[in-house]
Amino acid sequence: MSSPPSLSTPPEDSGTTRLFRRDRLGRHSQGSGRFSIAGQAAELRDAMGPYAIAAARVVFGLLFACHGASGFFDLPEAPGGAGGKTELTEWPMGPAGAIQIVGGGLLMLGLGTRIAALICSGSMAYGYFDMHQPTGLWPIQNGGEEAAIYCWGFLLFVFTGPGALSADGLLRGRGLTGLGRKDASSAPYSR
Repeated sequence: MSSPPSLSTPPEDSGTTRLFRRDRLGRHSQGSGRFSIAGQAAELRDAMGPYAIAAARVVFGLLFACHGASGFFDLPEAPGGAGGKTELTEWPMGPAGAIQIVGGGLLMLGLGTRIAALICSGSMAYGYFDMHQPTGLWPIQNGGEEAAIYCWGFLLFVFTGPGALSADGLLRGRGLTGLGRKDASSAPYSR
């Protein structure tokens, strides 16, 4: 006896005509088909998820690259005139600025996203624990909110990948959507 397809009709003796769908454990569940609001919301989430990840990736990358560029070149101009004074050899600000510019650029393009995000996350974790955490326990007390948000945001990209519209997707032959034909129906996010 072959297994029924993912979407199937209920057993004939149930007397109902609702659309049934198999859940992740293979059980039939009611109301999760395309005719239910929850089913439509899930389809929208699955369709738009990779694009939301891509938008967040580009914004995080742009802001991170701007942060590094303001330290080296004062472009964009940092508030209070604090930018443009960092040397590449100055520890830890010089290497951190280089990681911010290069890592932010790679993230905006979606090129080597997982590795770039891991390095960026690690640099922000180091920055938080080296510069901010010794002056206070909580990020709100020690001025480390930005470092903490960047660290955790980049760590999220390590696990979600680049999303849609990435150079990684183009290089792996998945196109701009980031999903191959096999992946498109089975996974909500690009792998």
